[in-house]
Amino acid sequence: MKDESERVSNRLPMDESREHLMVKVARMTYQQELNQSEIAAETGLNRWQVSRLLQEARDLGIVRIEIIPRSPRRPDLETALQQTFNLNDSVVVSSDGEQAQSLDTVAQAAGQYIASIKSNGATVGVSWGRTMGAVAHWLPLQWSDGGEVVQINGTVAPISGVTYHNDVAGIFARKAGARLVPLPVPAIVGQRVTREVLERDRIVADVLTKARSAQILIFSCGSLSEESVLVRSGNILRDELATLLSKGAVGDVLGRFIDVNGEIVDAELDARTIGLSLSDLKTSGKAIGIAAGSEKFNVVLGVLRAGLVNVLVTDEATATFALEHA
Repeated sequence: MKDESERVSNRLPMDESREHLMVKVARMTYQQELNQSEIAAETGLNRWQVSRLLQEARDLGIVRIEIIPRSPRRPDLETALQQTFNLNDSVVVSSDGEQAQSLDTVAQAAGQYIASIKSNGATVGVSWGRTMGAVAHWLPLQWSDGGEVVQINGTVAPISGVTYHNDVAGIFARKAGARLVPLPVPAIVGQRVTREVLERDRIVADVLTKARSAQILIFSCGSLSEESVLVRSGNILRDELATLLSKGAVGDVLGRFIDVNGEIVDAELDARTIGLSLSDLKTSGKAIGIAAGSEKFNVVLGVLRAGLVNVLVTDEATATFALEHA
């Protein structure tokens, strides 16, 4: 004689309606917070069936459970940054782990902060890169209601297969139900005249105009090494990297390479860069810079000294370095 569990399992549907039932039971459990007895009573199933469907939903990835420890913030460093560098706001999180973990922690904090702004219907400008890719991952669904997400610097990579380009702005837009406005041109072109011709194009000019009028700008600070996404994507050549380092460059903001004081180090290269300028960042009502890790220490210091951000999201080690060298 078959036991009760085997007889019950035979009564569960085996076609696609089984998956619909899994979703229904999962929503009742995790969104409506009903217990298994309540779900059984409402659906006509029994508790064993409910439990089996929930387990299958987890096994198939329909339900994913993440344990996300809350990152302790450092309000003392936040206040010090705001006072020292005349910021409107700052978020500083503890950074006891490895560099990759620090980036993930800062990205998570940035996603939470962006969602707290309540930017419903606004035009939000975003950049790309590894850090921005992590922020896009942690950005919660419905972080904003509609509006537009516009790309604020060029995204087309000369070397194919490099991620963190158009997909960053796309994820921002999808999670908000917003309209995506891409900027489908390279970050850096080969000649100044090429940049001038592209920026005169109606489509490109309209995107840049919209980017300059965005109520919120969100971007990361890039380090300067062979691991930089600008180098790996082919926007910057190896000999150009060496030249930038010899001129005192410590990193980039929107593909614009700066020194530790936030000044452009190579005017010719900057004239080949497509996207918002440093002056556009200085005049923005809310310019949110995001950075983590020791390789970003000097570029963050340059960004703060030059007033390129009025909101900074970072880790405590980066914040401490900036304050010690203010």
